[in-house]
Amino acid sequence: MNFTGAFAWSIYAILGLSLLGLPVGHAMLAGSVVYLYMAGLDMGTAAEQLLNGMMTSYLLLAIPLFVLAAEFMNTGSIMDRLLSFCNAIVGRFRGGLAQVNVAQSVVFASMSGSALADAAGSGRLMQTMMTQDGKYPPAYAAALTAVSSVIGPIMPPSIPLVLYALVSNTSVGYLFLGGIVPALLLGGVQMALIAATARRRNFPVEAKVPLREMPRVAREALPALLMPVILLGFLYSGVTTPTEAAAVAAAYALLISALLYRSVTGRDVYAALRTSARVTVSIGMLIAGAIAFNYVVTAENLPRTLGQLMKAYEFSALGYLLMVNVLLLLLGCFLEGTTIILVILPVLTPAAMALGIDPVHFGVMAVTNIMIGLVTPPYGLLLFMMTKIANVPLRDLVQEMWPFLIVMIAALALIAFVPGLTLFLPRLMGYQG
Repeated sequence: MNFTGAFAWSIYAILGLSLLGLPVGHAMLAGSVVYLYMAGLDMGTAAEQLLNGMMTSYLLLAIPLFVLAAEFMNTGSIMDRLLSFCNAIVGRFRGGLAQVNVAQSVVFASMSGSALADAAGSGRLMQTMMTQDGKYPPAYAAALTAVSSVIGPIMPPSIPLVLYALVSNTSVGYLFLGGIVPALLLGGVQMALIAATARRRNFPVEAKVPLREMPRVAREALPALLMPVILLGFLYSGVTTPTEAAAVAAAYALLISALLYRSVTGRDVYAALRTSARVTVSIGMLIAGAIAFNYVVTAENLPRTLGQLMKAYEFSALGYLLMVNVLLLLLGCFLEGTTIILVILPVLTPAAMALGIDPVHFGVMAVTNIMIGLVTPPYGLLLFMMTKIANVPLRDLVQEMWPFLIVMIAALALIAFVPGLTLFLPRLMGYQG
């Protein structure tokens, strides 16, 4: 690599501006302009690439609509009904409330598509429930809430998988299907770890929900639980595109909140719209910067260079998957997940496909890895978020986090090296990969 060339100066500009506090999206735009200037190219190309990428991708509209659906689901009594349902199923076991924390994340995952939304919404409530009357140590509750929240962006609908589909030209529907088994696997290993440590740490047993109450609890939660079924049904029946399915999800969330549960006011709707707009603008700036920078990456022929490097060193598909997982785990310690998806994965994906790795399997594996990065020290975003929500020292939170990280990385290894776990459901629905 030429350390004084145009591409090097582009990287210097991005790193320098980011360290000075400029948002990453803005820094990538500035770095792209620096590259075009140093390479003697038309600097207006950055604006042209940005506009073409943002205005011609219909799929991008799915992101604000999924965010809006999550906000409507967060409003009113929906979360209380879902928690009651999860408590009725798994709350009766030792450490039951901890099991409920994981179970509600699996359920809420099918509504939010965002780890941060899960942690900020239901996670905040679970933190309060677990720590009242000294039932669980605050640091343990915070660690569990953080790790269970990473399930959300892997289960459909998933905003990170939508972004991966955007940069890899892979089917959103098959990616959504591919994420179901890995997400359940993550939830399963977390619940198994809780069960294994519950008696040793003397976790409490919650009051059992009487069997006669089960039909009522299930009936009240059913409309919310049907959302992912309706979403996937519309997608795989061919009735809607992914973006239109996102619009259906947002409309359905609003209708059951306002008409069925009667727990949403006009002020709540306005607040949900405003929050969704704020989140969408934040994601949109990252996408805009990534689109401009991806032009730089393409102009430098980095994907082809990486592919040739893999062939020169005779990397096998398994060797490449191992290298990518180690790289993404390291990057996840320092970088925000959306940045990795939009900037790093477009470089890594072509080489994976050249080695015969299925793009759906690769995408789900990469997103799972990146989500684990949200809870990986030292800079995992969910770590800092939970220290504020739970008001616990970062050191104590990290200490409780390690056992969960170990079992999740073991699950990631299974996802990476057993492609059938990811591809079973897509192939069942006709995927030819």
